[in-house]
Amino acid sequence: MELRIFTEPQQGATYDDLLAVASTAEELGFGAFFRSDHYLKMGDVSGLPGPTDAWTTLAGLARETSTIRLGTLVTSATFRYPGPLAIQVAGVDQMSGGRVDLGLGAGWFEDEHAAYGIPFPGTRERFDRLEEQLELITGLWAADPAAGYSFAGTHYQLTNSPGLPKPVQTGGHRGGVHLVIGGHGKRRTPSLAARYADEFNVPFASVADTAAQLDRVRGFVAEAGRTPESMTYSAAQVLCLGADEAEIDRRAAAIGREKAELRENGLAGTPAEVIAKIERFADAGASRVYLQVLDLADLDHLRLVAAEVMPYV
Repeated sequence: MELRIFTEPQQGATYDDLLAVASTAEELGFGAFFRSDHYLKMGDVSGLPGPTDAWTTLAGLARETSTIRLGTLVTSATFRYPGPLAIQVAGVDQMSGGRVDLGLGAGWFEDEHAAYGIPFPGTRERFDRLEEQLELITGLWAADPAAGYSFAGTHYQLTNSPGLPKPVQTGGHRGGVHLVIGGHGKRRTPSLAARYADEFNVPFASVADTAAQLDRVRGFVAEAGRTPESMTYSAAQVLCLGADEAEIDRRAAAIGREKAELRENGLAGTPAEVIAKIERFADAGASRVYLQVLDLADLDHLRLVAAEVMPYV
């Protein structure tokens, strides 16, 4: 089981906070450092010092780390035109030496769109735009610069693009950077993943619901003519680990959650409890777990995972 660190910096974090977490995660041997792509705090507080842009942040981290993979869970298709996004991601991939994963989704948080003047169409249109973006981005990365790349869609049109720059990576399902798609949708999301993605992520679901969704995705992967093993299957869970009950209480309080609720709905408790639940996710079909770390100042939290959980999963 690969363990990755997943952060939510829109809740209140500076670039230096993220660098400290990413650097510590790299030193400890975690598989990746991921961050959300949001422009507004969830909740009723301002989220000081304010949001950081995901791809600007990852560009900096690409130059200040050397081995850990970097990515988003997930970039919203409403935030950026697909052509410039393809350029951004390819550029960060070059800056990192080929260590970037792109998580891409339809977007859902309407308030942040209103706060920053970003159009927020209805659900169907957002998914239509996501589908076109997936085709465009992978098409641009795969295009022969001499031949040019054109696309005539409902929402996006490209004419004779050179499709530059290219990512360092070429091993994705469609070539280029590995793509991550995730969610709980029963048809369209799994179908898009089967066509475009290298990884499917089930965020913040029970073990039973994760197993059901991953089984559903495997069916779509097979229908698309792929082997089930060509897709990586993962889960994301909030983390609240403690060496004893007092430490668990302290970490739960620091993120404003109840210990019992976290044990039910996340990876929470003692190392033995967390190991046992990770094993249940492995039995459900996940080979990778994103540990949502909400208190970014608590680097000892990561150290405890590395010492008491990672060697046993």
